[in-house]
Amino acid sequence: MTENKTPPDKKPGKKKNPIPTPPGLGGCTFRTITMWVMLGLLAYVLVIFLGSGSDRASITYSELLDYARDGKVKNAVLSTGGDVEGEFRSPQRVGDGSAAQDYLKYSSFVPFEDAGSIDLLREHGVDVSGRGPNGLMAILINIGPILLFIILWIFIMRRMSGGGQAFSFGKSKAKLVTGDRPKNTFEDVAGCDEAKQELEEVIEFLKEPAKFQKLGGKIPKGVLLIGPPGTGKTLLARAVAGEAKVPFFSMSGSDFVEMFVGVGASRVRDLFVQAKAKSPSIIFIDEIDAVGRQRGTGLGGGHDEREQTLNALLVEMDGFADNQGVIVMAATNRPDVLDAALLRPGRFDRRITVGMPDVKGREAILKVHTVKMPLHKEVELSVIARRTPGFTGADLESLANEAALHAARRNADTIEMRDFENAVDRIIMGIERRSMVMTEEERKLTAIHESGHAIVNVFSPQSDPFHKVTIVPRGQALGVTSFLPKAERHNYSLEYCETVLARLLGGRGAEKLFLDTMSTGAGNDLDRATDLARKMVCNWGMSPELGPVSFSDEHGPVFLGRDYARTKSYSEHTARVIDDEIRRIMGEAYKAALTILEENRDIVERLSEDLLEKETVSSSEIRVMLAELRPGMEFPGLDSPDHDEPSSPVEEEEKTEEEKTEEEEVKNDGSEENRTGSETGAGGDR
Repeated sequence: MTENKTPPDKKPGKKKNPIPTPPGLGGCTFRTITMWVMLGLLAYVLVIFLGSGSDRASITYSELLDYARDGKVKNAVLSTGGDVEGEFRSPQRVGDGSAAQDYLKYSSFVPFEDAGSIDLLREHGVDVSGRGPNGLMAILINIGPILLFIILWIFIMRRMSGGGQAFSFGKSKAKLVTGDRPKNTFEDVAGCDEAKQELEEVIEFLKEPAKFQKLGGKIPKGVLLIGPPGTGKTLLARAVAGEAKVPFFSMSGSDFVEMFVGVGASRVRDLFVQAKAKSPSIIFIDEIDAVGRQRGTGLGGGHDEREQTLNALLVEMDGFADNQGVIVMAATNRPDVLDAALLRPGRFDRRITVGMPDVKGREAILKVHTVKMPLHKEVELSVIARRTPGFTGADLESLANEAALHAARRNADTIEMRDFENAVDRIIMGIERRSMVMTEEERKLTAIHESGHAIVNVFSPQSDPFHKVTIVPRGQALGVTSFLPKAERHNYSLEYCETVLARLLGGRGAEKLFLDTMSTGAGNDLDRATDLARKMVCNWGMSPELGPVSFSDEHGPVFLGRDYARTKSYSEHTARVIDDEIRRIMGEAYKAALTILEENRDIVERLSEDLLEKETVSSSEIRVMLAELRPGMEFPGLDSPDHDEPSSPVEEEEKTEEEKTEEEEVKNDGSEENRTGSETGAGGDR
């Protein structure tokens, strides 16, 4: 139901009803009248059927004749149907035992088959009279159930339609944003400058159409916002509503779908009728993939309500009707499932990608979310932005909130850098679990495992700088090795991928080399490494055996389930070659990790001892240790001195804890490389 507020030129205190109603009969009045009518009918029925007989003695036909023969009956009133009511000449005791009472009035029933009963009553001096049927009661008996059913049906229909007018479930539920609502503006949006620029141009189209029309240009009919969850698509739409100064209708894709057939298409038509009436205007449909999915790909046959809704939307956006002055905005994070007819020019003319913010965008977003927070003078948002690659706008908003909560728990007056560091750790891995009890063997295994990750990274070329390693349990992780990328990575070279594989397998290599054992802790490392190696072979053409060919199997029908109907576009022989290549790449990476660890046994043992003693070792402490053990040597995977201050991990290699089963309790001491986004870490697929 469209919520229509008063135009800006009216007084803000006065508001109009969304839908015209008869004078003196609003929605609440109808409900009140209906309720009182039903209560009145119920009370009347109760009085007629219960209250009227409470002071009368109910006697049988035989008893009535006996009382009449004894001369105790004064009068009798016969009603249609054989009911008899009357009075005794004097109070008579009716009933048995303690239940007996004196009654002056009586009621009984005379069967019409006994015509002589009236003569008997008259012979004994009873005043006999008749009474026709009660008009109101007859009406209630005849049409009461039907009337009650109609009232109940109307009440249910009104409730199902959201409390609006009866039969209004075909009306649009779009909300109309007007000037008296709180607004977002483009100043509240950061990290997506290109998207803002595109939308500012759309707003300019609406404000000054003649500027473009004089050159033969046409106003775009549709703008589709595409991007991962949390990147600010809906926030951009709210900002457009605040900046456009034109009627803005907002609706979710799921609001079109209803349990009744044809409701979705009806709501689409009603939405555009309202938008055209207030042209120029903007319609915003959030999560449009709910109604815009590809047609003809569902399981089973029959009528598809969603397809009819989509058909109505396609016609309204670009059909025979003139839609001049109405721009449709939509947002989705699933553009791959949208129908091709919806994406063609003339419908959604512009597709605006709202991607992950870069380091400057993250800094700007943090400034927006911390503008009202009391920050300590030492807090550097640029440093925090550099340490959070892959964070979306929603992640950064949560980060600022968690930092404020952490500072409040310390009873601090300002938010310090350590609060932000703790917030990133908490978002990525969870809260610290210092109360968790670990045996010395488990702590030593964890320290060796994490030292293997760290040292392989320090001595590997093309690696992200090492930042910090810890064996303090946090969330599901029993230990973490974190890295701090030098810059945003949007493309991954073969050398970089091989470096990451070696780093992932460094934990398993250290366990085997130093403790001559293998633990379940490397399970997640192996999962991530295998996934990366498979992408190198199948997606990125990095296998010399197979060459620059893609064998990706991620193109299954989206409506049949990506895992259920995954297709394979290569032969069984090629599948065996792919498996051999993955095994070869993993084996070479494991050998590279073992070589680095064997050549630096003293450093791994020293680092593991420091971890057992301090629990956390930073890059500056490792630099001091390396200067002592390897003087004059350069280390490609070590953070620069400018970034030695404590930080929160950006890319972690975690020790995960395996759940306890009923038969045994096994802790998973392996490492997991935890990425904060698809652009962070080697395994990300651009």
